[in-house]
Amino acid sequence: MENFVVSARKYRPNSFESVVGQSHITTTLQNAVKSNHLAQAFLFCGPRGVGKTTCARILAKLINTSEDAAAKGKEQNFDYNIYELDAASNNSVDDIRSLVEQVRYPPQVGKYKVYIIDEVHMLSNAAFNAFLKTLEEPPPYAIFILATTEKHKVIPTILSRCQIFDFNRISVQDIANHLAGVAEKENITAESEALYLIAQKADGALRDALSLFDMIVTFSTDRHIDFKTTIRNLHILDYDYYFKVTDALLKEEVAAALIIFDEILKNGFDGHNFIVGLCEHFRNLLVCKDKVTLKLLEVADNVKEKYQEQAQVAQNSFLMTALNIGNNCDLHYKSSKNQRLHVELALMKMCHINNAVKLAQMEPVKKKVM
Repeated sequence: MENFVVSARKYRPNSFESVVGQSHITTTLQNAVKSNHLAQAFLFCGPRGVGKTTCARILAKLINTSEDAAAKGKEQNFDYNIYELDAASNNSVDDIRSLVEQVRYPPQVGKYKVYIIDEVHMLSNAAFNAFLKTLEEPPPYAIFILATTEKHKVIPTILSRCQIFDFNRISVQDIANHLAGVAEKENITAESEALYLIAQKADGALRDALSLFDMIVTFSTDRHIDFKTTIRNLHILDYDYYFKVTDALLKEEVAAALIIFDEILKNGFDGHNFIVGLCEHFRNLLVCKDKVTLKLLEVADNVKEKYQEQAQVAQNSFLMTALNIGNNCDLHYKSSKNQRLHVELALMKMCHINNAVKLAQMEPVKKKVM
């Protein structure tokens, strides 16, 4: 039986060209290597799963690529020039002192020794101080690449000695496109709506998206990923529920809105998640009102068409007021004694928004007549 390799490892980029969504960093690093303008200390910071450690490893290999060896047609292995330290489990002064001792010895092959320290913010203050002098005046053959998800925990004296690169959250579009490429390589058919849903759930982390992708593929027996299966496995509310609720609110059908909410609760969904999702739905409808902001809507094309259709029916006054009611419901949900009633009251208020707006418009007319 063939060993299974998770997609996050199997499709881990091995060159800057294959890194997703970080072109501002990969281009800068490639140019620095080509022009030989390399800093002696780099700090890669950003959220989890966006490619910090991957870029550190690619840079470490690229730094040691010998042009002379390439010209002679010789292939050299520079793996022994790259040292990785996990600061989460090696955060003491002794661990850093051991690293500093290694730095004293020049590389046997190649020009540089590269030290990658992952989760560097986990180092103790004493360890940071022990590392400080070496980072300030390293030997010419030593390059340090530090990676962290929490830059604010790294002491300022370390930050001032590093060239800092801030990694972005990867966009939903980029993640969905990458997942489509992975699906094609694995001979898996996937609906674009399902891939967008996985990308949204991953919250900007490509590694998380690939893990979710593997989970959905495992559940599927026919190597096909569809929207309904993905929703069921990720425990996400279907877009259709929000469209139905909004239709009921616009038509002022209180009973219909409450019945839909009851169905959602019976399906095992939390009322808090529902109200947060409904607010996001209203936000998406507002985004559809203007062609300039339409690009902010990160959903599949067929879902985008549904949003545009409903946005034409929903007035700005309704959406803004409903967002305000939904936001207040979200803020006070956890402190409410009867959380179901709390959400139902919010839905009832939303049902009467259009009536309230009409009455408010009629008031000035009445005053003028009087």
